[in-house]
Amino acid sequence: MPQSFYARRPDVVAAELLGKLLVRVIDSNRIAGVIVETEAYFGPEDPASRARHRKGDLAETMRGPVGYTLIYGVHRQWLLNIVAHEEGEYGAVLIRSIKVSDTVVEGPGRLTRYLLVDKKLHKKPVYDPSSGLCILDFRTAGPDCIERRKRVGVRRDLDVPLNFSIRSECYPVFSTHFP
Repeated sequence: MPQSFYARRPDVVAAELLGKLLVRVIDSNRIAGVIVETEAYFGPEDPASRARHRKGDLAETMRGPVGYTLIYGVHRQWLLNIVAHEEGEYGAVLIRSIKVSDTVVEGPGRLTRYLLVDKKLHKKPVYDPSSGLCILDFRTAGPDCIERRKRVGVRRDLDVPLNFSIRSECYPVFSTHFP
């Protein structure tokens, strides 16, 4: 996925990341899964955003170049986000779950443990396959396969549902048996 893919509203990017392939490369080994759940986060107007106070590394990263990873720890777990926003704005997309073969690696902490993602991958470009973590075009989730809900574990939320997932009945279309 080119860097320009991420230069749009976080909710648009979050929905369109569904069905894309998340690939982690360590030495010559590849771990990959299809993205099946994401969440969009905006800037200071979003009460659940890391940018709500407009300061610190996380807020600066959310306003920085698009298509880069934003990795931070919560409850002793790493969370993988991709910076996505329109010019001059803040935003990021949390990758919550991937489908690997017939299994779903569900939850952002389980996902980062499975892919061996940690803070060393913070601020790496996911549009560059040599970065160790990249997102590749694979499948497109049509509107009939996308479910929208409120974000998980968020007490104060925006009025629109910003959690996006592929409906389980659509999973066979998103088989991860790829060449």
